[in-house]
Amino acid sequence: MARNTERRAAIADAGLSVLARDGARGLTHRAVDTAAGVPAGTTSNYFRSRDALVSGLVTRIGERLAPTPADLELRAGRPPSRELFAEYLHDIVRRLTQQREVTLALFELRLEGVRRPEIAELLSAWQHAAFDGDVAFNTAAGLPGGRAEIALFHYAIDGLLLDRLTTPLDPETSTDDIVDALVAGLLPAE
Repeated sequence: MARNTERRAAIADAGLSVLARDGARGLTHRAVDTAAGVPAGTTSNYFRSRDALVSGLVTRIGERLAPTPADLELRAGRPPSRELFAEYLHDIVRRLTQQREVTLALFELRLEGVRRPEIAELLSAWQHAAFDGDVAFNTAAGLPGGRAEIALFHYAIDGLLLDRLTTPLDPETSTDDIVDALVAGLLPAE
């Protein structure tokens, strides 16, 4: 069974590559088979329909972008502060930029959700659950900022990533400096 789980993840990763490279219209079972280097029909054995494939890709995006236990442990037990919040935010942006293909695939799905309500519904449920998890984590960790501030950071980070992964307005300014400026502007000083 572990082998099937590994193969399913590899096929989903190939699907993310196709989505990031070719957009939602290029996402077919055959294209994923080719990208994964598996025999024709393999993707449809794991994801019976296009909707199942998209759902599997959303799940895989969440898996790939989640913080590792080591990332969380690095900051665990430290006193809550604006600086610690900024470190968590830097880590999120690092993961999203280092996994460029995954982030672009997520943007592609969000755009496709504008045209296909079933994708919008799937993404909306996933995004709301992730957002609620972010708010709960922030609250449990005693970090500054509540639900409204976390939402503002989501909006800002989405825009920052779209800028950085496509055509940056100001490529000379470091992403870290921008994140620090966002934290300074959106969270009150302690």
